[in-house]
Amino acid sequence: MTVVVLGIDALDPDLVDSVDHPNLTLDAHRPIETVLSSATDEASTHELWPTIITGLHPDKHGLQLESGISWENPIIDFGSTVATTVLPKTVRSILGAWLLNNTDEVPFRTPVSYYTKNDLSTLFDNITAKTIGVPNYVVNPDLNDREHELRGNLGDLFQHDPTEETKHKHSSSNPQEFYHLCLEMSMIRIARTRRAIRRQEYELIFGYTSGLDLVGHIAYENPALQMRAYEEIDEFVGELRKDLGSEDELVLISDHGLQDGVHTNEAMVASTDSEIVEQIDSVLDFRRVIEDEMADGTHRPQSDALDIEDSIESDEVQQQLKDLGYM
Repeated sequence: MTVVVLGIDALDPDLVDSVDHPNLTLDAHRPIETVLSSATDEASTHELWPTIITGLHPDKHGLQLESGISWENPIIDFGSTVATTVLPKTVRSILGAWLLNNTDEVPFRTPVSYYTKNDLSTLFDNITAKTIGVPNYVVNPDLNDREHELRGNLGDLFQHDPTEETKHKHSSSNPQEFYHLCLEMSMIRIARTRRAIRRQEYELIFGYTSGLDLVGHIAYENPALQMRAYEEIDEFVGELRKDLGSEDELVLISDHGLQDGVHTNEAMVASTDSEIVEQIDSVLDFRRVIEDEMADGTHRPQSDALDIEDSIESDEVQQQLKDLGYM
């Protein structure tokens, strides 16, 4: 038995429907509380995924925004430290936006070593776990997958302007092309999660994709684009469900919602196990509930069940993904 978690950034409980989105609502779903950033008074991806995997408030795990920006490159980290000390908040935000818009740096790339160095435990400790793209939990900082590459090369397809006087700080020079890239990101991450399920080697699989969040940020002038993304992500998750074993459990979790181009203050959980959903009231509860679910010892790796043909197929599929630039 395997617990499969799919983190869908910005999956909004107000925008899903059990009839139209059966794979995003599963057997049970509900809105849950999130945590707002002290820097922006908004829900922050940078802070919330470490909260989800540690069960700690951002001021406890320490991965917090500095005036709404996050920089992971060592040189940029230094600039962030200096900027926080000597520059006004508005100037720091402008500088951060420039760095994200004009360099190929990808946000949310804090390595696993951060947790070890700071004596922080996570959901993945002491079990056989596979993580795929979890923000700010990077197992190999030198390895980029296709989603990282796409995010680092969006250019004017996705621009952030903190000085914009309206609430909409994001824009795209070509929303349709941006949409297709974002859905490609999601497709790849979900495909990698499916591959991990088929390997039958893990107690816990935790995949993540940001495609829905990115589309939502630029779709305020075209809400139909956002709802089309929900339809496609629902289809992708439906394909993933076909790979689940009869005793496997699927859990969807978001860090916040997103409406009219802006993060909302409500997250969402859904699962094939209604008892899991009932126990999660907040993103702070997620780690505890999943660990409790796995405490009975039935979620053991099943690699012994793989025959030689399955192993060959797994190797061939992984090589194909690498040849296509997806891994």
